[in-house]
Amino acid sequence: MPETITAFDIAEHLETEADVREFLRETASNGSPSDFIHALNIAARAKGMSEVAKQAGVTRASLYKSLAEGGNPRFETVAKIVEALGCKLIVS
Repeated sequence: MPETITAFDIAEHLETEADVREFLRETASNGSPSDFIHALNIAARAKGMSEVAKQAGVTRASLYKSLAEGGNPRFETVAKIVEALGCKLIVS
């Protein structure tokens, strides 16, 4: 019987706000700015793009565009998305 391989999707494993927070914290600490934007995309998919867009006060299409590969969201947008995901941006 042939083996089936499925793609691993981190979003499927971010089940709680604590999971999302730790994932974003780790990415912010050890990744590049583009890695962090990619992590926001994953976290938003885990929570639901429509819900995150609504809470962030942006359209769903705008959220997809901002978080897409090569997207260049404004800091204000990033801050709103982070807040919609139940997190805060903190400088230490």
